[in-house]
Amino acid sequence: MSRISSGSPVGPISSSTAGSWAVERFRGAAGDLHALQVPDDGARRLWVLEATAPAVVLGSAQRSEVVDAEAARAVGVEVVRRRSGGGAVWVAPGEPHWVDVVVPRGDPLWHDDVGRAFLPVGRAWRRALAELGIPGAEVHDGALVCRPGGAVACFATIGPGEVLLDGRKVVGISQRRTRAGARFQCAVPVRWDPAPLAALLADGSVGAELAAVGAGIGEGIAVDELVAALATALDAG
Repeated sequence: MSRISSGSPVGPISSSTAGSWAVERFRGAAGDLHALQVPDDGARRLWVLEATAPAVVLGSAQRSEVVDAEAARAVGVEVVRRRSGGGAVWVAPGEPHWVDVVVPRGDPLWHDDVGRAFLPVGRAWRRALAELGIPGAEVHDGALVCRPGGAVACFATIGPGEVLLDGRKVVGISQRRTRAGARFQCAVPVRWDPAPLAALLADGSVGAELAAVGAGIGEGIAVDELVAALATALDAG
């Protein structure tokens, strides 16, 4: 059976600043990246994360049986679990752009209401995409919407703060809260291709349903451009 990893500590490979945000870059196994702890120093952070190998990442409460363990093992894909909610996400080197927003408690962007806390982050993503030449995105500010396949795959649900382009999710966001703050884990597909994930799901019929749920931003926008625009948008409030 594919290993469900709890991860191990990793450190940033580089750090810089963008506006009021510390920008830290990490590379490593998906499980190790998801295991990163929110620091308690009160600093705002943008974490730019890149998995070094393909993995299927399950939500914190998701059943491991949604993945065909034998199929995953046969192609060398690890199955890991994050500590935030939602469904399965496919990660691989360079796909999706993975940028986490770390908001300390007491920060102007902090919100005690877990659901409402997503909205400022989603609105900043919408402004960042517009700045980068992707207009017309919308932020979902209602209750959770579960589309076909939503019990299995993250991008088949629409939660508060998530960003849609023509009804397709273009920014997926999950949230983990600790005493130190909130970590908003954000996935922005470069191109939407659900086939690698669908091939490893126990329910093979889900693949067709996933084709129309997501969108990509295209290869013309580098992750550094995305981070710079997001930092500016977050600082704008």
